[in-house]
Amino acid sequence: MPAPRLSVVVTRRLPEVVETRLKELFDVELRDSDVPMTREELVAAMTRADVLVPTITDHIDANMLAQAGERLRLIANYGAGVDHIDIASARSRGVLVSNTPGVTTEDTADMAMALILAVTRRIPEGLALMQAGEWSGWAPTALLGGRIGGKRLGILGMGRIGQALAKRARSFGMQIHYHNRRRLRPEVEYPLEATWWESLDQMISRMDVISVNCPHTPSTFHLLNARRLKMLKPSAVVVNTSRGEVIDENALTRMLRSGEIAGAGLDVFEGRHEINPRLRALPNVVLLPHMGSATYEGRAEMGEKVIINVKTFADGHRPPDLVVPGMV
Repeated sequence: MPAPRLSVVVTRRLPEVVETRLKELFDVELRDSDVPMTREELVAAMTRADVLVPTITDHIDANMLAQAGERLRLIANYGAGVDHIDIASARSRGVLVSNTPGVTTEDTADMAMALILAVTRRIPEGLALMQAGEWSGWAPTALLGGRIGGKRLGILGMGRIGQALAKRARSFGMQIHYHNRRRLRPEVEYPLEATWWESLDQMISRMDVISVNCPHTPSTFHLLNARRLKMLKPSAVVVNTSRGEVIDENALTRMLRSGEIAGAGLDVFEGRHEINPRLRALPNVVLLPHMGSATYEGRAEMGEKVIINVKTFADGHRPPDLVVPGMV
């Protein structure tokens, strides 16, 4: 008799190729609806699964894990960020957590660069003018934006995505600066001609563009708070493709409305899908619905990572992308 297959519950609709491969390998319960599970549905799923495959929309806290029972052994997250999962509580109950790092690096860096260009060159304002049928022809002073060549880009978080963004920005002639917990190795830093700032305060006051590329952790919550945002030059632009919680969104909104900051490009928000209505009304803000990793290739590769983690665990080995409390 063949060994029983792992019971896997998937909380959201995934790309068809990913769902099909999961079904071939495991005893999988797929989600018919793309509506996120309720808290009660998540707890129920954890009680009947050996492996749970959640996404960023599934918040799994200590109380929910305490109700999961003894069956759940692995949370194989579909995505790199794991700030929605209580890692320490999971580990204390013997539940492993894995993620899918690295596969959306290029896609997210592309989106950060796109946002920089969209805000500085006022692309959405031009698009809105055309769609409204209000363009009356070229004019020498219409919709003037800023040239990014020669401008200083300050990258907050110089990991995989930060470095990929730096490479793109260099090709546009931008000067690369970064703040990180640790300075990059010389062989990484030198080709980017990047300048490391140990002090975030000192860096942001000198930058033309700030790009947030660090994860959300307790130490990065509101890292760009009201005090630091006030250090920015009035001509500065802020871009965020990482996590909304890194920026004090209310303070950012106030400063954008008052003209203390020139513009912002946001793919993530502090309230997740609940967008501050005052942000929507600002012409100097580009808002996107968390599209940083939204490519066919990226989402399929995320699924492949999930499958590898679950299959490795099923074979009795440590998942290659295991997350431990010290990593977050």
